Amino acid sequence: MKKLKILVCAFVALSVSRVNAQSISSKDDILTAYYGVKNALITGNSSATGAKAKELLSALSSFPADQLTAGDKAAWLKYTGKLQSDVRDVAEGSDISRQREHFASLSENMYNLIKALKLNSAMVYKAYCPMKKSYWLSESAAIKNPYYGNQMLTCGEVQETLPAVK
Repeated sequence: MKKLKILVCAFVALSVSRVNAQSISSKDDILTAYYGVKNALITGNSSATGAKAKELLSALSSFPADQLTAGDKAAWLKYTGKLQSDVRDVAEGSDISRQREHFASLSENMYNLIKALKLNSAMVYKAYCPMKKSYWLSESAAIKNPYYGNQMLTCGEVQETLPAVK
C-alpha cells in the first residue's frame, strides 16, 4: 500500500511539472510571436508582418488560459480580446503603414498582458518612439524602431525593463 501511495504521488508530481512546462512554453510562444511581428515591421515587409501576426493569433488562441488562477484569468480576459482584434488588423492589412498604426495598440495591450501575468521568462525592454509617440516591446536593449524601419531605425529609447520571471 505504501508503494502505491509513492507511485501515485510520483505520477501527480510528474503531471504537474509537465503542465507547468507547457504553460511556460505557451507563455514564451506569445512573446516570441509578438517579437516576430515587430521584427517583420522593422524590415518593412507587409506580407511577412501579416504572416507573423497570424502566428501571434495562433499563440494567443492556444494559450492554456484554463490553467490560470482566477485573478490571472481575469487579466487574461481583459486583454486578449483587445489583442486578438489588434492582431487581426495587422494580419489582414496589406499596407505597412496601416499595420504599424495597429501595432501601437497591439504593443500597449501586449505590455499590459505581459506585466499583469508575468509572461516573460527573459528580460523585456519597453522602448518608446518619440516621433510616433508609441511604445513597443523588444527582446534586446538595442533600438530597432518598428514604426519607421530603415527610415529611422535607431530612433527611440528604452524606457522600462521588465525583469525575467522564472
